[in-house]
Amino acid sequence: MNAVHFFTKEEKELIKSAVKEAELNTSGEIRVHLDNHCKEDVMDKASWWFGKLEMHKTEQRNGVLFYLAVKDHKYAIMGDAGINAVTSDNFWDNIKEKMAAHFLEGEFAIGLKEGILMAGQSLKEHFPYQDEDVNELSDEISFGGDTK
Repeated sequence: MNAVHFFTKEEKELIKSAVKEAELNTSGEIRVHLDNHCKEDVMDKASWWFGKLEMHKTEQRNGVLFYLAVKDHKYAIMGDAGINAVTSDNFWDNIKEKMAAHFLEGEFAIGLKEGILMAGQSLKEHFPYQDEDVNELSDEISFGGDTK
C-alpha cells in the first residue's frame, strides 16, 4: 500500500480533525508526514522532514512532527527546540506507547489521532493556546517524495 493511499479519505479527515482539536489546547503546531520507506534511522529521517517542512520556523519553536514510514513500519515523534528545552527526554514515550498499541492492532488512524490529541494535551502545560494564536503550519498530511 502506497503512503498516499494508506489512509482512507475518512481516516485522513479524522487525523486532520485531531490536529485541529489538539491545536485548540496549545500554541504548538502539529504536522503528520508519511513516507513509503525509511532505510536510515527513523529519527534522522524525521529530522530531515522536519527541516524540509520548515517546522523550525514557528515563533516559539514548538512544532511537533508525527512521522510514519508505512512500508517499513517505522514511526517517530519529533519536537522542536522550544519543546525540548522545557520537557524531559522521555516526554514523548507515553504517546509513542499509546500509538504503538493501536498500530499493533492495525488501527493506524486511531493511533495517530490518540497520539496527536495526547500531544496537544501534554503541550498545553508549556505552550498554552493563546487567543491571538495563528495557525503557523498546515494541518494537512504531507507525503514524501517516494510516495507518488
